[in-house]
Amino acid sequence: MKHGKKYNEAAKLVDRNMFYETGDAVALVKKTATAKFDETVEVHIRTGCDGRHAEQQIRGAVVLPNGTGKTVKVLVFAKGDKINEAEAAGADYVGGDELIPKIQNDGWLDFDVVVATPDMMGVVGRLGKVLGPKGLMPNPKAGTVTMDVTKAINDIKAGKIEYRLDKANIIHVPVGKVSFTDEQLKENVDALMDAIVKAKPSSLKGQYLRSVTLATTMGPGVKVSVAQF
Repeated sequence: MKHGKKYNEAAKLVDRNMFYETGDAVALVKKTATAKFDETVEVHIRTGCDGRHAEQQIRGAVVLPNGTGKTVKVLVFAKGDKINEAEAAGADYVGGDELIPKIQNDGWLDFDVVVATPDMMGVVGRLGKVLGPKGLMPNPKAGTVTMDVTKAINDIKAGKIEYRLDKANIIHVPVGKVSFTDEQLKENVDALMDAIVKAKPSSLKGQYLRSVTLATTMGPGVKVSVAQF
């Protein structure tokens, strides 16, 4: 893959053979950000899990202490009193059956997270083929299938992010923006890693965290020392 001049200049700042402590990795990643927009800082965690086994699937959520720097749009599937509760809590969209054709037929996906009350999962289930592949399907493990819609919305707006294994057994998570202070980014990375370490499957044999890499949207990856976690 051919990279541009800016990327190559930024890549020279990174020692490919070095494993950095989190604080140093954060500072370095910010230095390598060259885009004209406020780039997202992401963590990529390669695990020793085998996601084909249900007991080694990792999925959950964590509230980042300093948020993600992104305004998150929340869609809530609810009925009865829960509609008013969701609206009062600041949901961007609230509805039920009437949203199915809009999403299925019109391709409406102007939201980042979907929350549903358990009694609406029959309705939401019909959208599995659309929401599933995009990682938008509500899930009890992630706290997005719940009767406490107020807490769910507040957590999401405060910077709650979901993490899950992809097909290559890697977890990709945004932890903030380049405009964040070093301290804010480090706190977010620490909170995420704490949650991931706690989520280690008990059935896993061998090394759990294979590698941890920090990178901006357009920048080179910086290897983070796994030993500290």
